Amino acid sequence: MRVDPEELADREAIREVAYRYARGVDRLDAEIMRSAYWPEATDDHGRFSGNGWEFVDRVMATHGRWRATMHCNMNHSIEFDAGALTARGEISNLTYLLPDDDGPWSLWIGRYLDRYEKRGDHWRIIHRVCVHEGTTTLPSAPMAMDPSVFRQGSFDRPAQGRVLGP
Repeated sequence: MRVDPEELADREAIREVAYRYARGVDRLDAEIMRSAYWPEATDDHGRFSGNGWEFVDRVMATHGRWRATMHCNMNHSIEFDAGALTARGEISNLTYLLPDDDGPWSLWIGRYLDRYEKRGDHWRIIHRVCVHEGTTTLPSAPMAMDPSVFRQGSFDRPAQGRVLGP
């Protein structure tokens, strides 16, 4: 099998788009999250269906109620269209939502169905549909060790201008 370095680079760039989206949501960093979308992109997230950048604004307004969120992207399938300037993707996702109190965690299970577009050297989402597979709650029970000695989930939220890492 012949490996095409440009295709590998494009695949990694598309995966980076998905990582930026998740990191932006989880760190309540609108700039990082917005960088995953083209300005005219659309996002259908059920209760919200419209412009991707407007969706970012909505997330920044609604996700502050959680102490932390963790968007875990898995099984990211990518297929390039003819010409290799557009692609389609499907990402399996688990999202953990931790409340400010010690109440139960919420777990969202679903998929992102994406269309990506390359402009110049940059890939971004041009259209996203969020598919819901299921939700549940998980009881919050402390571990046998003292977790208070660790930085808590809100330690790096919001992270505007914060560099990656400690």
